[in-house]
Amino acid sequence: MTSSGFSAVLSEDQWLPLARKHRERVQPFVEGFLARRSAGHKHPVEDFLFTYYSQKPGQLLRWHPGAGVVLSGAAAGERRDWKFYRTLSKPELAAAGLDGGTTAVTVDLPAFAAARGEAAAFTSMLLSRTAARKPTLGCFGMHEWAMAYKSDTNGIRHEYLQLRLGPEGTDELVERSKIRCTHFDAFRFYAPQATPLNELQPTRKNQPDLEQPGCLHANMDLYKWAYKLVPLLPSELVMDCFELSWRIRTMDMRASPYDLQDWGYSPIPVETPAGRSEYAAAQRQFSEESQQLRAGILGLLEPFQEQRWSQSPPAESSAPDRNPTT
Repeated sequence: MTSSGFSAVLSEDQWLPLARKHRERVQPFVEGFLARRSAGHKHPVEDFLFTYYSQKPGQLLRWHPGAGVVLSGAAAGERRDWKFYRTLSKPELAAAGLDGGTTAVTVDLPAFAAARGEAAAFTSMLLSRTAARKPTLGCFGMHEWAMAYKSDTNGIRHEYLQLRLGPEGTDELVERSKIRCTHFDAFRFYAPQATPLNELQPTRKNQPDLEQPGCLHANMDLYKWAYKLVPLLPSELVMDCFELSWRIRTMDMRASPYDLQDWGYSPIPVETPAGRSEYAAAQRQFSEESQQLRAGILGLLEPFQEQRWSQSPPAESSAPDRNPTT
């Protein structure tokens, strides 16, 4: 923290390379999706983070330094019109060691707090409670299979894909498996006949009581919670969450009932002991990585939570995105 109260004051020579580096990091993920969308094509794995979550590719490409950082120079001027940014006052410029005529911007914390305070409080509560629990690693991805249960009657969400074990094999595996999904945004897309087979009955209301760090979808959702806190959080942390979500989505679909070999993905055969062992090992690794990212988000939220942005219960708008899970 500088004497001005800001954590850092960056010149154009310092922050423009960071913005370019971020764009270069994001671009490979975005380009394929935009090309497919333009051509009217779908990808069962790589489109997910852009279609399920509400963050748009253009928003992801924008670099944000995070709260407390000052960006100076002419190039910072365009950010004066960006949401939750503000220009520095003359006294602040002087305190930051900048000339009175310098263009400089920073995150507008009061505006962010007024608009997103309840969402930030909900996120802090949910991630804290999730982080405090031990990971449960025995689900073996059965949530995806439960969504495809009784497909002869219900159909399947990815109508352009085939079921690896066929409808009967898929149903048989669901019926002989222990299903204990803790994530509401997976459970709510179960086939109707599969919902009573789940040992738990997740709801939006009991979500904070059930989320746990072994859950693939709870860990993918770290990307969502991070981008909903932009520009409070730095883009580097948002992209760390995005890349974890990307890898989890790949593993989730490899272990799903769908045959993705024509798309270049070998299956994780969770119907076998070897496949379940492979699944649990990857799940454990993702759980450990997710806990580090949760700690990072919570660490940046803590000083702002101490300002007690809001004392009211979490608003409905702070609940997860309501898009199809697969």
